Amino acid sequence: MIVYDLRCTAGHVFEAWFGSSADYDDQRARDLVACPICGDDGVEKAVMAPNVGAKGNRDSGAPPAAVKAALAALAAAQEKALEGSEWVGRSFANRARAMHDGEEETTTIHGQATLAEAKALAEDGVAVAPLPFPIVPPRARN
Repeated sequence: MIVYDLRCTAGHVFEAWFGSSADYDDQRARDLVACPICGDDGVEKAVMAPNVGAKGNRDSGAPPAAVKAALAALAAAQEKALEGSEWVGRSFANRARAMHDGEEETTTIHGQATLAEAKALAEDGVAVAPLPFPIVPPRARN
């Protein structure tokens, strides 16, 4: 089997598998290859990055046990950082802004914010940071 990145005349790029290079040529010659997005049969091979295997003497990366241990340590650090923090859910942005503006007593909170809300808080100097792992709201834990 061989996979090609293909492009139609409308500019759509898609991936297609063929039994061999000759199979692609044959199906293309018989107009059997068409864009799955728009149906255009004016399809050509797109530029592809070659799939070159790594040398045998290269390290394949961190062993799975090390990755698992690092993720566990990060999760434990997040859990420790959230000790004593109050879950405020979707009201996070409003509460964080109110604390920053002195309208509410400052306390440690965590919750949910949209990307736009988080950017606005940061632009206004409100100290916020994303958590590395998603939080399960307290009511959904049971």
